[in-house]
Amino acid sequence: MKKTTGIDRSKTAKWRPATRAVRSGTWRSDHGETSEALYLTSGYTYDDAQTVADRFAGEASGMQYSRFQNPTVAMLEARIAAMEGAEACKAQASGMAAMTSALLCMLSSGDHVVAGRAAFGSCRWILNNVLNRFGITHTVVDGRDNAAWEAAVQPNTKAFFFETPANPTMDIVDLEFVCGLAKAKGITTVVDNAFATASLQRPLEFGADVVAYSATKLMDGQGRVLAGAVCGSDQWINEVLSPFQRNTGPVCSPFNAWVVLKGLETLDLRAHKQSENALQVGKFVAERVEKILHPGLPSFDQHNLSMKQMDACGPIFSFVVEGGRSRAFAVLDALELVDISNNIGDAKSLACHPASTTHNNMGPEGRAEMGVEEGMIRINVGLEDPLDVIEDLERAFDKAGV
Repeated sequence: MKKTTGIDRSKTAKWRPATRAVRSGTWRSDHGETSEALYLTSGYTYDDAQTVADRFAGEASGMQYSRFQNPTVAMLEARIAAMEGAEACKAQASGMAAMTSALLCMLSSGDHVVAGRAAFGSCRWILNNVLNRFGITHTVVDGRDNAAWEAAVQPNTKAFFFETPANPTMDIVDLEFVCGLAKAKGITTVVDNAFATASLQRPLEFGADVVAYSATKLMDGQGRVLAGAVCGSDQWINEVLSPFQRNTGPVCSPFNAWVVLKGLETLDLRAHKQSENALQVGKFVAERVEKILHPGLPSFDQHNLSMKQMDACGPIFSFVVEGGRSRAFAVLDALELVDISNNIGDAKSLACHPASTTHNNMGPEGRAEMGVEEGMIRINVGLEDPLDVIEDLERAFDKAGV
């Protein structure tokens, strides 16, 4: 291969974001292929025994085993890192593998985590049902309240963990304040940036230490594969995360990495166009429902903070219909164009009822604490003509009596 290791930062640092999304991390073999090669191999061969010994001893670069490295996966890692402005990245098997690994790799019994109240249901499940089994405690705070973060810090607090925008309430965390507070107290911030990606928001620019992703969402963008990613400093990725990952195995498959690589080439275009569409659809929905949670609308409580931190509002928002679960189900069942699906970030418009799907495992009390109402519907606005999406929603609202 013509290029065999790492990120050529001297080159990628000069590129603008759209160029990094298309070009960063690409390795070419002697064949000179234009599309990144797909290396479907679990192991590698060596010219001699000393070469493999040197690689396993860390004294020579090169591939050892695809649980440790793979050329296709390495290309994805280099590209995501360049887009994020991070020193390093490790790809993961899924978004939840990324979140779990980012926490477990650095926490020990007796440590404490402060977490934002609004989060994907499985993220809260990890806090409640995995970390606590190993003596790692946590405090949940309203992520919108800066004072709550400071008040929750304990002498043994090792991590802040939050999503912004958060799923599905769209809570916005003040990245500059919370990350600054963490740095002042020696706490590591782990930010789930899946709703925005680096195309719309770059938490590292606001002082975050670690940025984690479900690459299944906007990065792939077409609902094809599962993948995740964790970005951070060279030291944290290589000394803290990598030993955990290589020995526990939550690695991204080469095929999935290749698919996400292809998705990243159009991410910037999709994220901004879907944000435009979501804003147009959101303006219509705001006229029909009792509550809408949309960062791009001036009526949203945290609109100004959203626009300070994000380049655009993103494709996802939530709204609440009167009549609870039965009315929300009636709206979903009446949709003809928009699909009922719990996925997000897709090029197709998708909608779901969080209380019975993504946040079902939290129970009524947990959902109430988070602000997930029975009448809430979350929508991912895709790349269809937004007028067609609006017409579909209007028809569904009329049929459901909204």
